Amino acid sequence: MTTGTLDATVLEELVSAAVAAPSMHNTQPWRFRLRPETHTVEIRATLDRELRLEDPDGRGLHVSVGAAAFNLRLAVAHHGWEPVLRLLPDRHEPQLLASVRLAGRPHGDTTAEPDLYEQIWRRHSSRHPFSAQLLPERLRTGLVDAARVEGARLHLPDTDETRRLMALTYEAEARTITDRERREESRSWVRSSAATDFGIPPEALGPQDASGHLPMRDFSGLRPPTRMPAQLFEQHPQLGVLATDNDRPADWLRAGLALQHVLLLATRDQVRTSLLHQAVEWPELRWMLRDPRNGPEHVQMLIRLGYGPEGAPTPRTAAGSALG
Repeated sequence: MTTGTLDATVLEELVSAAVAAPSMHNTQPWRFRLRPETHTVEIRATLDRELRLEDPDGRGLHVSVGAAAFNLRLAVAHHGWEPVLRLLPDRHEPQLLASVRLAGRPHGDTTAEPDLYEQIWRRHSSRHPFSAQLLPERLRTGLVDAARVEGARLHLPDTDETRRLMALTYEAEARTITDRERREESRSWVRSSAATDFGIPPEALGPQDASGHLPMRDFSGLRPPTRMPAQLFEQHPQLGVLATDNDRPADWLRAGLALQHVLLLATRDQVRTSLLHQAVEWPELRWMLRDPRNGPEHVQMLIRLGYGPEGAPTPRTAAGSALG
């Protein structure tokens, strides 16, 4: 860890950490601005990268920005400042979704998990089959606690509940495959990493499940997929259900904070992850994702967890291009 002034090099390092956060289809729907008079880095939504059909209310965009804010908060602490995070800091600027102020020197440890900073660049979505090895109870408890710290809930469903969630995900995937406009919107974000800093390169997509019980998103819109042979995935997926008590923009941002905290904690323990967000894109299916036993909460994301191959990295915008 280093301490010092906020020069251009440090600012770019902070933004580089922030843009390493996950976003739906790797749209990276954010821009960063420094307010030098207050030592505050602001995160704004970039509406030209909205997903008009799959994320019409911007819920997923807010989750993505929340994840970027978590990385920014970690990076600020790593560089020796105390991060002061604010969500929706100015109601007169609806595109200003979060800000992190660099406040003096940190008093003791400013991060719940100091070593999580190093995981920012190790975390990649893995769309490959996982083994049957179960997550240890210690890690399961840690993931639940991490979400709670950020103002969200993480449920780890049993086999029967997981089977129900997979059925809803399968239904959502089938709907998307047969919806021409949604299918084309998803497909438009499959892009060569040599040609653009956005989107998902074909080599990062992974196979489909040959058994058909784990519905990975099919970006090609074709069955069987032509990008690589189908494989057998784990018979009993391990899921995390990320939810919030309410369903307002601030809650979506908190869900993003919790999501990234959970993903980095899992990465630290060599656990691979991928996101199954097909069903949250359909309002009636999203409501059905909730388990009534947990109360009237709102599901924001399904997280698949397990042990298996590391996912291929996806491109990221250079920090300098994300500033402005």
